[in-house]
Amino acid sequence: MPHFRSAFLAALSLTIAQGTAAETPAATAATAAPSLKVELNAADTTEANCKLTFLITNDLSAPLDKAVYETVLFDREGTVNRLTLFDFGQLPVGRPRVRQFVVPQTTCENLGRILFNGAQSCDGAGIEAGTCENALAPATRTEIEVLG
Repeated sequence: MPHFRSAFLAALSLTIAQGTAAETPAATAATAAPSLKVELNAADTTEANCKLTFLITNDLSAPLDKAVYETVLFDREGTVNRLTLFDFGQLPVGRPRVRQFVVPQTTCENLGRILFNGAQSCDGAGIEAGTCENALAPATRTEIEVLG
């Protein structure tokens, strides 16, 4: 009889563990924090200027009327090249948007890192102060590192 009880408890433990493992991805997705995904999708040098192409997806709970980030561009050696503002404009919820910025008098090959230093402006109905900074999820598909 003790052998039967041990086998039963082992089977029950395995069933519970499998059920918990199956629920984990769904639970993780349900508790994922809202984000503002900003991906550097492409960087192309044209006429000694660098054209940066970003793909932005607003996964916040409300649309943004305006999103402007103070942005620091670093060269390949890690030295600050310039401080600028990138105005991503209006960003509806859940609809990807593409924005391009031309950085004059520098080639993309010279850029090593982009740092979103903070949100200079973040406006939208129901958007709390600090949302654009706290929800920022930077990424890159290029050799240029992107941080936030």
